Amino acid sequence: MPLLEQVLENNPDTVKIVLKNMPLQFHKFAVPSALAALAAGEQGKFWEFHDALFATSPKLDTKTINEIATKLELDIAKFNTDLKSPAIRQKLAKDLRDAQEVGVTGTPTIFVNGIKLKNRNLSAIQKLIDEELAQKAK
Repeated sequence: MPLLEQVLENNPDTVKIVLKNMPLQFHKFAVPSALAALAAGEQGKFWEFHDALFATSPKLDTKTINEIATKLELDIAKFNTDLKSPAIRQKLAKDLRDAQEVGVTGTPTIFVNGIKLKNRNLSAIQKLIDEELAQKAK
């Protein structure tokens, strides 16, 4: 995240970050955590929930997910309803389909304007952003 925050700071008017969930199969709480973050997003707290999950990882469990929801002062009844809703599950399923369609096999994977990055460092990302902006300007 610090790398992506730097990218945003350097390109405040031209870059938008879109996160797609891709819970890894081997992690027991990856799917519940992704669903919880999406449910928190229904109350405008996706990123806060996301960041709290990663701050507590790898000790994720149902208790931790509930503690994060409480700490973020979510409407717990709505959170629990959203957590089980078909709409939230469909959002996660769409993220997984999107990842499969573009050949994502691991996380994190970063794309700039549909182009998969090979080097995940600030200069490589900025170079690709600049090239894409130059193409758009033509």
